[in-house]
Amino acid sequence: MKRLSHLEPDVSLCWPRVRMAKVKQVGLLAAGCQPWNKDVCAASGDRFAYCATLAIYIYQLDQQYNEFKLRSIMSEHKKTITAISWCPDNPDLFASASADNLLIVWNVAEKKAVARLDNTKGVPVSVSWCWNSADGVAFVSQRGPLYIWVYRGPDPGVTVHKEAHSFLSDICLFRWHPTKKGKLVFGHTDGSLSVFQPGSKSQKHVLRPESLEGTDEEDPVSALEWDPLSTDYLLVSNLHNGIRLVDSEALACITSFCFPSAAASVQCLAWVPSAPGMFITGDSQVGVLRVWNVSRSTPLDSFKLKKTGFHALHVFNSPLAKKAQSSCSPSKSQYTSSTSEAVPPPTLSQNRSFSLPPGHAVCCFMDGGVGLYDMGAKKWDFLRDLGHVETIFDCKFKPDDPNLLATASFDGTIKIWDTNTLTAVYTSPGNEGVVYSLSWAPGDLNCIAGATSRNGAFIWDVRKGKIITRFNEHGKNGIFCISWSHKDSKRIATCSGDGFCIIRTIDGKILHKYKHPAAVFGCDWSQNNKDMIATGCEDKNVRVYYLATSSDQPLKVFTGHLAKVFHVRWSPLREGILCSGSDDGTVRIWDYTQDACINVLSGHTAPVRGLMWNTEVPYLLISGSWDYTIRVWDTRDGTCLDTVYDHGADVYGLTCHQSRPFTMASCSRDSTVRLWSLTPLISPLLLNVLTDQPWEKIIGNTDTAMVPGSPPLLCGKVSRDIKQELDKLSFDIRAKKLRWFSECFSPPGGSSNLCDLVSVINGQDDSLLPASYSKGVMHMKHLLKFKTSEAQELTIVKMSKFGGGIGAPSKEERLKEAADIHLRLGQIQRYCELMVELGQWEKALSVAPGVSMKYWKKLMQRRADQLMAEDNDDAIPYCVATGDIKKLVTFFSGRGQLLEALLIAQGACEGNIRAPQSSAGNHTTNDVDNRQQYQSLLHKVCTDLAEWYFQDGCSVLAACCHLAVDDIELAMSSLIRGNELELAACVGIVLREAANQSTAYCLQLLARKYMTNPTWELSADLLRMIPDNHVLLAKLCAFYPGSAAEINQLHERCGLPSLEECKALAGEAVNEGDLFSAVKFHLLSPEPEVALQIGINHLKEQLAGSDWTVDDVQPILDLMSYIRTDRLITTKTTEARSELLILCGYIGALLAIRRQYSSIVPALYEYTSQLLKRREVSVPLKIEQLSVELDAWRACAQANSIPPSECQREEFSCLQRRLQPSHKGALLLCGADYVTGSNLPSHSDLQLSCFTGQRIQGPVFLLEDNKSAISLNDALMWAKVNPFSPLGTGLRINPF
Repeated sequence: MKRLSHLEPDVSLCWPRVRMAKVKQVGLLAAGCQPWNKDVCAASGDRFAYCATLAIYIYQLDQQYNEFKLRSIMSEHKKTITAISWCPDNPDLFASASADNLLIVWNVAEKKAVARLDNTKGVPVSVSWCWNSADGVAFVSQRGPLYIWVYRGPDPGVTVHKEAHSFLSDICLFRWHPTKKGKLVFGHTDGSLSVFQPGSKSQKHVLRPESLEGTDEEDPVSALEWDPLSTDYLLVSNLHNGIRLVDSEALACITSFCFPSAAASVQCLAWVPSAPGMFITGDSQVGVLRVWNVSRSTPLDSFKLKKTGFHALHVFNSPLAKKAQSSCSPSKSQYTSSTSEAVPPPTLSQNRSFSLPPGHAVCCFMDGGVGLYDMGAKKWDFLRDLGHVETIFDCKFKPDDPNLLATASFDGTIKIWDTNTLTAVYTSPGNEGVVYSLSWAPGDLNCIAGATSRNGAFIWDVRKGKIITRFNEHGKNGIFCISWSHKDSKRIATCSGDGFCIIRTIDGKILHKYKHPAAVFGCDWSQNNKDMIATGCEDKNVRVYYLATSSDQPLKVFTGHLAKVFHVRWSPLREGILCSGSDDGTVRIWDYTQDACINVLSGHTAPVRGLMWNTEVPYLLISGSWDYTIRVWDTRDGTCLDTVYDHGADVYGLTCHQSRPFTMASCSRDSTVRLWSLTPLISPLLLNVLTDQPWEKIIGNTDTAMVPGSPPLLCGKVSRDIKQELDKLSFDIRAKKLRWFSECFSPPGGSSNLCDLVSVINGQDDSLLPASYSKGVMHMKHLLKFKTSEAQELTIVKMSKFGGGIGAPSKEERLKEAADIHLRLGQIQRYCELMVELGQWEKALSVAPGVSMKYWKKLMQRRADQLMAEDNDDAIPYCVATGDIKKLVTFFSGRGQLLEALLIAQGACEGNIRAPQSSAGNHTTNDVDNRQQYQSLLHKVCTDLAEWYFQDGCSVLAACCHLAVDDIELAMSSLIRGNELELAACVGIVLREAANQSTAYCLQLLARKYMTNPTWELSADLLRMIPDNHVLLAKLCAFYPGSAAEINQLHERCGLPSLEECKALAGEAVNEGDLFSAVKFHLLSPEPEVALQIGINHLKEQLAGSDWTVDDVQPILDLMSYIRTDRLITTKTTEARSELLILCGYIGALLAIRRQYSSIVPALYEYTSQLLKRREVSVPLKIEQLSVELDAWRACAQANSIPPSECQREEFSCLQRRLQPSHKGALLLCGADYVTGSNLPSHSDLQLSCFTGQRIQGPVFLLEDNKSAISLNDALMWAKVNPFSPLGTGLRINPF
């Protein structure tokens, strides 16, 4: 563990303003895999990687849940990545090359570049580690030579391969032999190969396909792999001439493999390491995976996995370790959405005797899709479909649906995403060149206008899935911006490189052509006046045009920018105010009514692109730039409130939806879309709602809100609508107010779902539940009802083709899905009937006895002759029919399919699934026992599912899972551990008594968050909401740093005696021997230092004994920690301060063990030891004893291979005795904190944790020296068990 330096206090740090990032990343839409270069996917150990155009995405297997999770995004390359290669000897290293002649070696575990080679003398087309040296990477560009770069060791540098140069045809790719040292093959664009091996004559340009001999036609080598079991055999595929197995020694073709149709061509192939002689190929036109054996010239089997062709394939070398016989990610719609383009798992084809080898193939497709296919089980373990593969230039929320986000990209498509599941639901037909800009039609028209680089503009009807109109008035010139008027839905504006801004009606009639002196990049309709539009031009000027006149001259021209103006945006809340972003790196705010620039926002170091006004808080403006950052501005005085560094390239588009005004989406050249919560910027607002402050502290007019320095107020449509709706209500006002505001403030990801569940628990009528409820986590009493109706819908509805390019499921698939739902609900007869309809007799028969023996016989007679002789181990129907619930739940849980397990357990609880009764006897008692057993099973499955969501960074959905089985305490605990404190407080207040204890804890943490200027009053209001709040208010007053008069004023407001009275009361308490009161009143007196002496002496006496427990010591210690900071860090309290910090550190470590905060236990022990070493103190703690305790904890409580020794067991049981809680609430909040976004890779300057020395994943918390960093999760846990900063300065830590 790293030493915690800087443990001495520095008085200048008295009131630090530690800056934490205020904008929270809450979601990420990863890019797809690029279709341009060959070696763009690779795998090693339990990781796989693929390349978008500018970044490399690395996924790793999460052992606990058997699923792959995005671990990091590497984005140092500024131009297209051309190849990656994983180091064969070290699973943590891989190399990547890019079109700017750059080669990088990465360490994946440490998420950093280990070495860079800046000039590769040409663009590397292929890269590979040298098999003869672990530290050498070979690379080659067009015609060679082959360079070998040794990046470390005694003799680093670049050398040239002696023979591999002067080729006559360009190189497509090359491969070292995996076992024969130094042997090497190149594939060329003319279809030939070149083979080199030490000690033999080199063979250049040999083995061209026979049909090409004697011609100068080209047929590039598209894939090349050595046979792992031979020194000389090699599989090679040519784009047009198919696949051959060749002998590199005899220079002969051994087998030419035949495809079923002449149209099939192959882009990629891979050997299957687990099955000698077997390999797989991917067709390049359609996503057909074919399985071959070298002994046969025709494929053994083929399955269609996707509609689009394969681009790259890679098979894992070793079968992945799985918990159960097969694996699957929890079957959420997370990866394979119902509308995803993946084809369902194939049924076995004619060749039935053949079974696929076990193995996992990483499959990359031409449309950017990336998946991990489990060949043995014939199913996707992971599928990331339809990601953009290039820069995303624009993003916009659908006007009537805050859950749908459209994105426009350099790859020629517009895609629509569901922000709750982060999956693509529609994609436009494509082939548009570059799509620069998009604009939704107003309201619910379901159309999008797009602007392209060479094909003019178009309108795409999303429902019909096709382009319904095109506009070509700009000719072949690029259109940079398109804007559909939301005040007059017939008008669309475009602006182009030809210098025109054209306004036309949707049927193409031109209304105005505004000529500019140079290219026009941006335009925006005024939000207040339907006839006003502003433009941004290359001549550095902003213009405003008025459509109601016939003049084509601008009404106003604003000059001031020093370089071209890109986007312009009118303020939605302040009439006549607009902003513009420019290549000069500034954003300017213009006032149309005053003809003036009223503010210049400087801070970006490169051209500004994205611009967005907040629709509720009139002074909030957000900008995105080519400097990779997003900045949040307070336009009242021009200060930058926050800078976000998480994108890995230029930020182009920013957008938010007016009904969810504090959730922002951004898009970038790094090909990702990210979702952000802006709520922390205005955090006191939700608490003003929570503490029932008067409306004027929540909603205001723009003039009040624009006063510099005043607290934020809501001035937009949503808040006004909420207030109007509340004014109509006569009852349940508070619950509705909390619900509506928390939905307005919370990002997507379950907050509405949570509110629905809270209403259900509170007894709301089911008819009031929204339609979206059945798509989320439902309460158990509804699960069956909704799933049954879903199954009926699936059976009845014949779906029309729906959505551009994304096929709807066939009737067969729909019936199958319906049957599955009926089965899981225990409706066996419906399942049998549907199975019969699908021709799957054996499935129907195997469960028919669960209905009745008579029914089973009838089925047998009906279709006995049609039985399929398909050998299939379908355990599930049998289990359901025989009522073996436990086995089934274990089966699903073991595979990670927690949602399936949930349905089964609930079906059992409702008595739908039970063992067949052989005779009619009295079964009721048996049923009751079973029901109880099933109930506990259901709770367990829900808890597992909640933990899965929690570890995925979705604490709100985790809370939903607990509420679904009425487990209110665990739901509150999930929210508090996810630091969703405001939301937790809202839920707790609405659920009243059932959540009292958690709500009180949550309000205390919120009060701690606001114990700072200027929100002391708010902190006191929060504490007043807790029933037994006297001591809590005393702590607040003790910590308040004002003048004597101000302190007395606060005492009075909190119902406490004045400073002088407290001094007298402290004396009385000492005389009466009431130690706790003595400490409390001394802290509230003019001389709080006295409290430390009394309290610490008492604690030392207690700790010197042997029978103390943590709960004896902690209350007084916590009380003393609220001494005013300025008093604590004076020199005269040095000794008392050191002793207080040491005691807080030690008791903190014990509390951390109790709460299972494993990641910070070592840090707390280390901190306490360091303080003991450096300070002159007399506390009854020994450094040696601390390390014995820590070792005992490590040996007994952490997963180790070595069993603990007898001494360690004794030591640990002694610790556990001390930790026995005196009240049950103490154990409620066990388990580590994990905030939203903890698992999202950021591109920002990765900070090292001063606890572990390792890179921090997720949000970072900077300590008061503004250098030392720890993860926000560790900071939250630390603050909950030890209020003082890890730097030992005596300052309190406030990460909430």
